[in-house]
Amino acid sequence: MGQLAREAGVNVETIRYYERRGLLREPPRTDAGYRQYSSSDLWRLQFIARAKLLGFTLSEIGSFVGPESSADAASIGRLAAAKMLSLEQRQQELTETRSRLERLIAVCQDPDDEDCRALRVTRSR
Repeated sequence: MGQLAREAGVNVETIRYYERRGLLREPPRTDAGYRQYSSSDLWRLQFIARAKLLGFTLSEIGSFVGPESSADAASIGRLAAAKMLSLEQRQQELTETRSRLERLIAVCQDPDDEDCRALRVTRSR
């Protein structure tokens, strides 16, 4: 397990957790009890890492790589499109928050200015 963890760039506990969640199969063992991982297990760990970087949750990842998954390219594409829409909405919210903060900073440049109150800064449309 340690070698797989090193190759995938994850912690051994991460592998155990993914096995418990069904994201990785329980590997066969040698007669001595050592786990035997394959190159497909490494690929799956790397896939999970890439999907996490794209913002997918482990539950979402499980829906298209888990043991009961019947996901096809179209369903994964729909999930990615929904993730993109969510990201665009969040980006818009962050842009609006940044704009409000910039206005607050401008108002508060003069420490004696009584208008430097966060509650007086209004949202622009």
